[in-house]
Amino acid sequence: MQAQDIIFPNGLSLADTNLINIFIEFDKGVLITDRFGTVIFYNAAMSHIDDMDPAWVIGKKVTEIYDLTDETSMIMRCLRNQAPMKNIYLFYRTRLGKIANTIHTIFPLFHQQKLIGAICFVHDYAMYESMMANGPKPHIKKQPLGDGTRYSFSDIIGANADFLRALNTARMASDSPSPVLIYGETGTGKELLAQSIHNHSFRSKNPFIAINCAAIPENLLEGILFGTVKGAFTGAMDKHGLFERANGGTLFLDEVNSMPIGLQVKLLRALQEKKIRRVGSLTEISIDLKIISSANQEPHQAIRIGTLRSDLFYRIGVVFIAVPPLRERPNDIQPLTCHFIEKFNRLIGKSIARVSTQVNDMFHRYRWPGNVRELEHLIEGAMNLVLAGDVLRLEHLPMHFIKASATQPNNQSIENIFMDQSLGITYDPVAAPMPPDHAPNQSALNQSALNQSAIDKFDQLPESQFVLERETIKRAMHHAKGNVAQAARSIGISRQLLNYKLKKHGLRRDQFVI
Repeated sequence: MQAQDIIFPNGLSLADTNLINIFIEFDKGVLITDRFGTVIFYNAAMSHIDDMDPAWVIGKKVTEIYDLTDETSMIMRCLRNQAPMKNIYLFYRTRLGKIANTIHTIFPLFHQQKLIGAICFVHDYAMYESMMANGPKPHIKKQPLGDGTRYSFSDIIGANADFLRALNTARMASDSPSPVLIYGETGTGKELLAQSIHNHSFRSKNPFIAINCAAIPENLLEGILFGTVKGAFTGAMDKHGLFERANGGTLFLDEVNSMPIGLQVKLLRALQEKKIRRVGSLTEISIDLKIISSANQEPHQAIRIGTLRSDLFYRIGVVFIAVPPLRERPNDIQPLTCHFIEKFNRLIGKSIARVSTQVNDMFHRYRWPGNVRELEHLIEGAMNLVLAGDVLRLEHLPMHFIKASATQPNNQSIENIFMDQSLGITYDPVAAPMPPDHAPNQSALNQSALNQSAIDKFDQLPESQFVLERETIKRAMHHAKGNVAQAARSIGISRQLLNYKLKKHGLRRDQFVI
């Protein structure tokens, strides 16, 4: 790419300056677009980050190159708002399948006060971390988080609309004295959110104390919460309870719906009066702390079955935050996967770059009963089994996960992937749909083997797999005349996954309605 080649639509050229020669040699990714988002410059560093040929990229719109829309593309947002966007941490996927973890800084370009394009500087985050890990350590002492905590809002990953609303509610409630109740299934990150609330508040320098109300017997829980005085019962000593230890800070009551009903009455009084009394004492102690509770069962259902008092719910649920399960956040699976891969690359000493297309599709089909915690542990276990290469593949996943995936509704396709392993045949219904009740003869098996060979190549050539998947979906949608549920059944995937793939490929249902 030469300087004279860089010409904007109005005829402005950068050939008269040496800037473009600097950008060509720059060790960070540089991408320049015109005002419509069409790429007109793409340097070698950017090509390395994206693993794409500049000749293929130049002349295409950024939404054609990356798995992004006009709303999710930082460049398109910069062009629309005509304002810089600095140090944006971004996971993205190219249309050829490469997943990148980067930091973006984007500036709009003006000529004679008219917008003519945008310039984007891209820093490979993985390369940056590697340089920091191998280079001299700066003499900077990391500021500790609040006592007993590890997480803040900056550690939370997610772009789902309901999830972002939950985060926004949590931030707004941080400095409020009102109690917060977090509802979410096991593994959704309720304690991570509770710690983030604490560390975002003015109480962050004071203690954060957490207790799992389901893990401690009733006869011990009261003394642990409120403290004891010597002689209250055999062996009792003068001892601070968690309310006193957390005074001035935050007390997190995990799985409060599992707390014994009798103790819930005493907890309610302590919250209302802001005073507690140690077991065996007649003296009341004033307390000033933030109460955050969590429930792994929908609170109104817990009230109906008698495991949660309604009056306590109204007191601890002044601010109510519902954390959606991972199965309702399909767009968050990919960035979470990237995050955990990077995390365990550092801990285990591996250099995994991505998951294969088949693994990614399986992750989007799976229902994730264990939510984000299950995804994290699954990736950690699989990465321990990668002996060579930089791609996490199907054979690295544990068999219990494969079997669980195969038995879930609308996941017959997962079972099919493994049904002919003994013959060395792998069947992918997205790549080659099989009619229902079709019994493969020898000819069909031979064809399947050819399909397997093709699929193996597609895994190495993501562009081919991407095109094949798009064409398969288009044929299914045409045949179903835009009926998403019918099209999903015909290619053996769930309706939710098909909706995700329609969005990924830039397809709309109304394109196929006749």
